[in-house]
Amino acid sequence: MQLHILKAGSESEIDAAFATLVQLQAGGLVVGNDPFFGGRREQLGALASHHAAPAIYGFREFVEAGGLISYGSSLAASFRQVGIYAGKILKGAKPANLPVQQPTTFELVVNLNTAKALGLTIPPSILARADEVIE
Repeated sequence: MQLHILKAGSESEIDAAFATLVQLQAGGLVVGNDPFFGGRREQLGALASHHAAPAIYGFREFVEAGGLISYGSSLAASFRQVGIYAGKILKGAKPANLPVQQPTTFELVVNLNTAKALGLTIPPSILARADEVIE
């Protein structure tokens, strides 16, 4: 298996990356966790669909926007923890005294509509482990 790393820092570079993906005849795509990509979920999903590229993402929001599958920490749980920390700081806690937190909630989300459009069958073992299956 050969791994190709494609970088994109603008919307046009995303389009170019997908064109390169097609030229390379890549069998799939892993989209990194980056705020830049988070704001372009719809564009990434549409391009993955248009180019029939199975893609995995780090956050469920991509799958809700039409992506195939995601596995990663829960943004909702992370934001909840940020709120808890903000509350502690507003009540007088010193940020330097608060422990560093790591995500503890991870989610596997599968979009069966996207799988069907790509002509893919998701194994039952993956569906059984999924926190959510979008149909």
